[in-house]
Amino acid sequence: MKFRKIVILSAVSILISGTAWAQTNQVPQDPINNTLDPQSPFATLYLPQNAPQANDQVGPSEWTHAYGNPQHNAGFPVAHNAPRWIRDGVRWNFPEARAWPLNDNHPYGEKVDGIKEALPVQTQFYGNALGVSVVKGVVYAESDDMFAYAVNAQTGKLIWRSSPVANTLMGNPLVVGKKVYLSAGSVSFNFANVMEYSKHPKQAGRGKDISYNGIFCLDRKDGKLLWSFKTQGDAMPTPAYADHSLFISTGDGNIYRIRSTDGKAIWKTHVGGIANMSSPVVWKNHVYVSMSVIPGLYALNVNNGKVLWKGEIPGAVNTGMGDVSPVVDNGIVVMDTVANPKMVDGKPSMETLVRAFNANTGQVLWTNNMGRGPKIPAFKGGVPMIHDGMVYVGSPVTSTYEAMNLHTGKVAWTWHVPNPGPAGAGRGAPTYYENMLYISTGPDIYAIQPKTGQMVHEYHVGGRFGIVNPTIVGGTMYLGNSWDWINAVPVKDVNPQFNANKA
Repeated sequence: MKFRKIVILSAVSILISGTAWAQTNQVPQDPINNTLDPQSPFATLYLPQNAPQANDQVGPSEWTHAYGNPQHNAGFPVAHNAPRWIRDGVRWNFPEARAWPLNDNHPYGEKVDGIKEALPVQTQFYGNALGVSVVKGVVYAESDDMFAYAVNAQTGKLIWRSSPVANTLMGNPLVVGKKVYLSAGSVSFNFANVMEYSKHPKQAGRGKDISYNGIFCLDRKDGKLLWSFKTQGDAMPTPAYADHSLFISTGDGNIYRIRSTDGKAIWKTHVGGIANMSSPVVWKNHVYVSMSVIPGLYALNVNNGKVLWKGEIPGAVNTGMGDVSPVVDNGIVVMDTVANPKMVDGKPSMETLVRAFNANTGQVLWTNNMGRGPKIPAFKGGVPMIHDGMVYVGSPVTSTYEAMNLHTGKVAWTWHVPNPGPAGAGRGAPTYYENMLYISTGPDIYAIQPKTGQMVHEYHVGGRFGIVNPTIVGGTMYLGNSWDWINAVPVKDVNPQFNANKA
């Protein structure tokens, strides 16, 4: 009996004292003396020898919005005396942590989910949902493999890799000054979320109690975490940067302005609905945010978060208005959504509607119907881009792109994506660069005449492009791939008419 008491007391002393355990078993339990294993797969990896030299730090000096800017046009010429490699273009493929062979046409979960669903699921949980950001010779990417990457734009070699949180990273990294900003959030709902939505849809949210959501700020040089701003709902959308602040929207219907220096909240406005993949855009004194489920496009005052107006697209359904990031230029905001579901020949179908609003008042300027097609899986809209008074936008419902007059909505042309695949094509924003339109959708990149919609050339990369716009710097096109790759392609390979000396 006495012996049993001694054993129990010894066990208690071991549980209370980490030191006693360490002395007995030679296993360090004190966090102060037990640093993170540098070989851990989630430890920040920094390879300074791969950073670009000073004369190779070319391209944009910052990245403030998803898709590059409020117009969503990620085409950036370089100076005529820029290094030859960036003017002529480079070619490489960088494999991220879960790289799936680019020449494999079958997505990871095809045998379980079927190819139609497996394609977007791989974009949601496996590889890059959006395109990449390029700043001063470095390519920055977020991946659903839970890592963010900084890669040398010339060589394709890794500079750093960081995993600040156990959640999917589905945004476009913002790069301002010495900092990189990431957004984390999952597309998932748990059972409690679903039940809450059935009872109180205005209070329900995506990502609540799923994982750790929020904005994460990294050191641009080495990828180390500087601070984080946690949110209850998912923070999938890319923030917008303006006035030393980040404007973010979340899956539980909230919009925030936080300080970019330390992540402290300045204001918070609840509008309801789900942000999904719709990234905010800042124009003058307004921030524009679109929500789904309870659909609406909101214009808020950047100083105090007050809602100035709300725009609607009649018939908007599902995640439609939350899948698409609004675009703004010349005092006009353009938004699109899937709408008006209907059974046709016993199969579900839907339309894509595009609507333009006065950026100051919310007045509807025009509405365009891109047509009806079969119901499609995740990411149901096409991200619009504006250049020189024209709106270019795709519809995965009809697998087409259209060019519309920004002021009138008049359609100049319609281009049908060749071989769109079972999940539909046309989600990413086009890029206008040196009198040519470039579109990445499916496994391919296309060069399109912007005035006529005529296809000039097609270039095959492999894998799949999700909501990806080509980022073009000088003579190189950079992309993120759902197969978990970063791709660099010379522009002249996609467009044989491209002249690097004139760019």
